[in-house]
Amino acid sequence: MCQLLGMNCNTPTDIVFSFEGFRCRGGLTDEHADGWGIAFFEDNGCRLFLDYLPSISSPVADLVRSYPIKSKNVIAHIRKATQGQINLANTHPFQRELWGRYWIFAHNGNLTDLPALGQSRFQTVGNTDSEHAFCWILNQLSQQFSAMPNRAQLHAAMKQLAQQLALHGTCNFLLSDGDTLFAHCSTALHYIVRQAPFTVAHLSDMDMAVDFSTETTPNDRVAMIATQPLTDNETWTAMQAGELLMFVDGTTV
Repeated sequence: MCQLLGMNCNTPTDIVFSFEGFRCRGGLTDEHADGWGIAFFEDNGCRLFLDYLPSISSPVADLVRSYPIKSKNVIAHIRKATQGQINLANTHPFQRELWGRYWIFAHNGNLTDLPALGQSRFQTVGNTDSEHAFCWILNQLSQQFSAMPNRAQLHAAMKQLAQQLALHGTCNFLLSDGDTLFAHCSTALHYIVRQAPFTVAHLSDMDMAVDFSTETTPNDRVAMIATQPLTDNETWTAMQAGELLMFVDGTTV
């Protein structure tokens, strides 16, 4: 299975510390070595970095590691291929436009017998079940709403769509439009909300720690979501199977 990482904040924040540990799972501390990617929302834009090389040895990952991009919503993915070749077209996260906004999606699991996309607006470029599921979600949303719905409507719609997808297999995913971040758990997904008083965090995958009290303000709030906890001295919350959470400004809504 793949590895997911998400960040949702109330103020633009860099993800360098978490990414340092996360990238180790792409070929060093875990076997997920079939490519990786990360997307940073910045206002109405989105920076997307992809590589089919393992994240632990990727020069692109070295760039991201040394480039403290600040964002309120980030989605990253380390791939262990179940469907589709190892190439850029099949590398998560995937990006599309809907209602004049970029949407980013990353998936962990294996889905079979997905509904056909037909002649709908959103089509796949690669040949993974994950990209197919993403296109199906956006097609369904575009048919339900002619314009961007409010958060309550969007959450209700996403809950129904996630339940339908889960009927086709394992469906852990992260989805964001740069305003909200959705996390759906099928088998394994954890989260933590960091806020004042901030403490020291130590990575699980390498001997590295940071004192967040020296890096933040008392008003900062940061939610981190990962397949498995990234730190070994903090309390992460395990999501339940079938649970869909919506994160806004660093907390669940």
